[in-house]
Amino acid sequence: MKIVADTNTFLAVALNEPERTQIVRATTGHDLVAPEVLPFEIGNALTAMLKRGALSAEEVPLAWDAVQAIPVDLRGLDLPAALALAVRFGVYAYDAYFLECALSLRLPLLTLDPGMKHIARQLSISIVE
Repeated sequence: MKIVADTNTFLAVALNEPERTQIVRATTGHDLVAPEVLPFEIGNALTAMLKRGALSAEEVPLAWDAVQAIPVDLRGLDLPAALALAVRFGVYAYDAYFLECALSLRLPLLTLDPGMKHIARQLSISIVE
């Protein structure tokens, strides 16, 4: 089975967050899919964590390397459709990219974000728990 995985799941695995084991268990034997913006969003998240002091300058490239070791199929997205979702639900475009990806490919979504789970359910997108 293919699963659309949100940025926060990649970061949780790469940074050995408490959810890591649950994410690995839920995705083992499945193929991960994400919109093509994933690397840019990960880069932004890592530098934001650096600015907040959650990561050191030395940890940023290590975290990047850890994320890059996770196989994922990056897909193009329908930007107008994603923006329509962002406007409709009042969310950031980056969140809407993952929702649009799951919706258009008819794939389940894996995210740690309760708000995204709520919207996904409204869109009849299955959630991987």
